[in-house]
Amino acid sequence: VQLQASGGGLVQAGDSLRLSCAASGFAFRITVMGWFRQAPGKEREFVASINRSGGLPSYGDSVKGRFTISRDNAKNTVYLQMNSLKPEDTAVYFCATLRSVYSRLPDDWGQGTLVTVSS
Repeated sequence: VQLQASGGGLVQAGDSLRLSCAASGFAFRITVMGWFRQAPGKEREFVASINRSGGLPSYGDSVKGRFTISRDNAKNTVYLQMNSLKPEDTAVYFCATLRSVYSRLPDDWGQGTLVTVSS
């Protein structure tokens, strides 16, 4: 399983970013996918999940209404559109495989991408 996140960077509060995660080495189109994040000194936090066909999105309370998860099974890629970013969104974001859209524990995950939001 290989998962490579990209698209992070330094932005100001209120800005938007779109993260991408390229997947390989497994049957992506039949795998539930998710995004997690970990800020310095904090525990890993669930951000979002999406089912195999791109439906049933689920979000963590802190990002509901601001973030949108999507996927393109033809490109083996999952995305995270992040709007109205806040300084507390600063973290390393990584994508992961999940057992179900209700799972909050990642099965496999790859290298993350750093998002820094300045105030």
